[in-house]
Amino acid sequence: MRYRFISDSHTHSECSFDGTDSVIMLCEQASALEMYSLTVTDHCECNEYFEKNVKEDITRSIMQISKARAMYHDRLHVYTGIELGQPVQDAAAAKEVLSLTDYDFILGSLHNLKGEKDFYFLEYTQENACQLLDRYFRELLELAEQNLFDCMSHLDYPLRYIIGNSGLNIDVTRYSEQLDAVLETIIKNDKGIEINTSGLRQVIGRTLPDISVIRRFRELGGKYVTIGSDAHRWGDIGSGIETGLDMLLECGYTHFSVYEKHCPKLLPIL
Repeated sequence: MRYRFISDSHTHSECSFDGTDSVIMLCEQASALEMYSLTVTDHCECNEYFEKNVKEDITRSIMQISKARAMYHDRLHVYTGIELGQPVQDAAAAKEVLSLTDYDFILGSLHNLKGEKDFYFLEYTQENACQLLDRYFRELLELAEQNLFDCMSHLDYPLRYIIGNSGLNIDVTRYSEQLDAVLETIIKNDKGIEINTSGLRQVIGRTLPDISVIRRFRELGGKYVTIGSDAHRWGDIGSGIETGLDMLLECGYTHFSVYEKHCPKLLPIL
C-alpha cells in the first residue's frame, strides 16, 4: 500500500435514512482494509429534524459508534461524526442535535435549497440549472458564515445531478467569484473542505469538488482537507480515498486532515 494513513471521514450507517449497514459492519470493513481511521457521519437534515424525529436516529448512531470504538480500539481509530444538512434552514434543530454528544467531526452540507427538494429529485434544464446554482452558492455562503461545521462537505453537490445525471453542459467558471467567497470564509474561520469521492462511483465520474477547487483552496491559504467516500453501505468504505490522496499531492499538499474533538490532526500523505 502506497499510503500509510488511509482514513475515511464521511460514511453512513443504517442510522441514516439512506444507509444500509450497522456501524460495526462499516468498522469491520475498514479494519479488514487495514485503514487508519473511520469517521461515521450519519445524516441530520436540519430542515426535517423535528418533523421526522431525526434525534432518535442520531442517538442510535452515537451509541453504535461508542460500542464500535470500544470493540476496535486496538485496530482502528473510530470517530464520532455527523453530517449536518441545511443548518441555516433550522438553527434550533442544529443547536439541539449538536448538544447530543461531544462530536469529533461535523460536516456541513447543503442538499437542498430553502423550499426545494433535494437536488437529487429535481429536473433540470439549461436555464433553471444556472438559476439553481446561483441560489446554491448564495446559500452555501450563508452556511459558511454560520460556521457550525469543521469541514464543508461536497461543496459542488448539485453538479452530481446537473452534470452527471442530467448531462447538461454547465460553465462552472461563471461561479468562480461566488466559490471564492465561500472558500475565503471557510479559511477565515480556520475550517476545512472535503474531497468527496462518491462521484467516482457515479455518472459524473469525478470527485466533489474536482481538483481545480482543491487547488484554488490551497492558493487562497486553505490548510485542512479531509477525504470521504460518502459510503452508504459497507462495501464502499474506503472507496476512492487513495485517489483523493493523489489529488492532494498534485495540488502541493503534504498532509491531509482527520478530526478528533474538532481538532484537525495533520497526517502525512506519504
